[in-house]
Amino acid sequence: MKEQEEVLILAIESSCDETAAAVVKNGRTVLSNIINSQIDIHTLYGGVVPEIASRKHIENINPVINMALKEANVTLDDITAIAVTYGPGLVGALLVGVAEAKAIAFAKNKPLVGVHHIEGHISANYIEHPELEPPFAALVVSGGHTHLVMVNDYGDYEIIGRTRDDAAGEAFDKVARAVGLGYPGGPKIDKLAKEGNPHAIEFPRAHVEDSPYDFSFSGIKSAVLNYINQCEMKNEEINKADLVASFQNAVVDALVSRAMMLVKERNIDKLAIAGGVASNSALREALSSACEENGIKYYSPSPKLCTDNAAMIGAAGYYDYIKGVRHGFDLNAVPNLKLGERI
Repeated sequence: MKEQEEVLILAIESSCDETAAAVVKNGRTVLSNIINSQIDIHTLYGGVVPEIASRKHIENINPVINMALKEANVTLDDITAIAVTYGPGLVGALLVGVAEAKAIAFAKNKPLVGVHHIEGHISANYIEHPELEPPFAALVVSGGHTHLVMVNDYGDYEIIGRTRDDAAGEAFDKVARAVGLGYPGGPKIDKLAKEGNPHAIEFPRAHVEDSPYDFSFSGIKSAVLNYINQCEMKNEEINKADLVASFQNAVVDALVSRAMMLVKERNIDKLAIAGGVASNSALREALSSACEENGIKYYSPSPKLCTDNAAMIGAAGYYDYIKGVRHGFDLNAVPNLKLGERI
């Protein structure tokens, strides 16, 4: 696909608890990437409180955008188009970013491009891997989504497998809460698991009948809770490091085995990982090793680009923009937007 001379995308991301803005040039060069995280606030409540998240986005969005423009050394007049996450996510949080993007696009007469949040996560790989181009397979692992996806072209996604219940990130958060680690669960389990034996406890790896690429994590979550309850009833001490290491190992095994099955059966030589849980060190190491053993090229964004950020929205927005995707000022937040769906 031929690139235009210079397309500068101002990208806005506010789907959950990060207020983010970035300026991205030609889809792959990040001129700025500002993220204002609300983790400290939501930790007090043990998880994201949607109403608080929305209010904080309103407070933070203008300063964050101004910082992104300043760091990129550009003005709104220099920007080619505005890209914004419009789903999926928390509806109130999404509305703040969408309203801001529409206001800027209207005031400055700039094209408006709505971007799918998960498409952004996949596109984060383009930023750090300039050589990566479709087609390739992608494993998307985040707090709300666990998908195996074929990226057939820019903006062309085929979902091969998905979770039937909890996403992997949800299971991490619930298990972390059960063992007293608190929120956010993923990074805390990742850290403590390094001190434990991943084979100390054998937890189940669920298989979905007639859907070999689908995932299910509610069973392993329940198995962990049952293990904790049994230990408490028997007054046995729980080795938390062994427990979370074994839990993490079971989740990683389920993710890696299905990803490898897909690339082998479809004879694909490129696999990318995306989403917040893609920053998990055990998952990254296991996928990297599996790809090396099987002659697959492995791609992963740095941990900062795995979590919610606007640079990834700028990358996805660029490819949508040059394909002619435009949205009107009736663009709305779509909290349950499906990957590949255009509204």
